[in-house]
Amino acid sequence: MRNLNIIARRAERKYCRIFGKVRYLNNEVDARILNLSITGAAVEIRAPLYAASGSRVQILAEDLGTLHGIIRWSHNGRLGIQFDPNSNAQAQVASYFRFFHKDVKPVLTR
Repeated sequence: MRNLNIIARRAERKYCRIFGKVRYLNNEVDARILNLSITGAAVEIRAPLYAASGSRVQILAEDLGTLHGIIRWSHNGRLGIQFDPNSNAQAQVASYFRFFHKDVKPVLTR
């Protein structure tokens, strides 16, 4: 098995199905948040987003608002995004879990 250099989040993750967009510079692609924690998210993107690890991005979703973060890994149309600790992301995610989140089980596995 090859090493993908994916750094795992230590915060508890919850599976979800939140649709939105990922924005990098002037590019925006449709996306779906697969799992979410206070510190980051795993996101599936529907089209290529030409951003390297370490790039600053925004996640735009109706239930969450705009979250600012940094791409930590990218593999097979998925991104690992760590939320910017200087943004309001942690409060927005905590609010989402408190008022909107419903537990979701993954349908398919890769």
